[in-house]
Amino acid sequence: MTDGPAPKSVLARGAALLHACGESEGALSLAELALRTGLPKPSAHRLIGELVRLGLVERTPEGLYRIGLALFVLGQSAPSARELRDAALPYLGDLHEETHENVHLAVPDGSDTLFLEKITGRRATPIVSRAGGRLPAHCTATGKVFLAHDPRPPHLTLPRLTPRTLVLPGQLARDLAATRARGYGVNLEEAEVGVSAVAAAVYERGRGPRPVAAISVTGGTRRLDVDRIGARVCAAARALTRTLSA
Repeated sequence: MTDGPAPKSVLARGAALLHACGESEGALSLAELALRTGLPKPSAHRLIGELVRLGLVERTPEGLYRIGLALFVLGQSAPSARELRDAALPYLGDLHEETHENVHLAVPDGSDTLFLEKITGRRATPIVSRAGGRLPAHCTATGKVFLAHDPRPPHLTLPRLTPRTLVLPGQLARDLAATRARGYGVNLEEAEVGVSAVAAAVYERGRGPRPVAAISVTGGTRRLDVDRIGARVCAAARALTRTLSA
């Protein structure tokens, strides 16, 4: 649901509809789109029809709406994301081969962590994340890496996703201090029950002291050796940092 007034310009309204489609795990009805964007239903209907004609949104046989192939192609052409992803893929692949678990490349996006890439396989623990998806920074290993090294962290609300989510500012502050001390972030069932993760920061020369990205390994809590995986994730992050700074 929208957190503020409905956007007023045509461009902003179209962008709101695209964001609503992109942030949803599944296709949305016209009523859901209107509710999430705050747009009047007739306006949402007219604009979503235009987005369908442009190929930016597609309409399913059931009459629902989801991101279209044209927008996917445009997103893949974003130079900074493409270059970062291409540089990271060899290191992500090596981590997956070593751990047989889910491996992510993420970037900071306000109070969220945004997953640019995800490598998984048949032996990996099933998890909810996806490339192009996002989660609140405070309950993810990659997000904690960004928050721990941000001199001006964003104002956060701390929604509870699981019983183990850190929702008190003092708890989170202590966890971020531990992240800085050990050199990697840890999520212990804070975003998804039974699932934990370890992440390390990636830097790029000339981009300042803040991480430009983070690499993580995510898997079942019972089989994830945090210390061992932490060392491997840190090594991969350092190697990618050297590649980006070369």
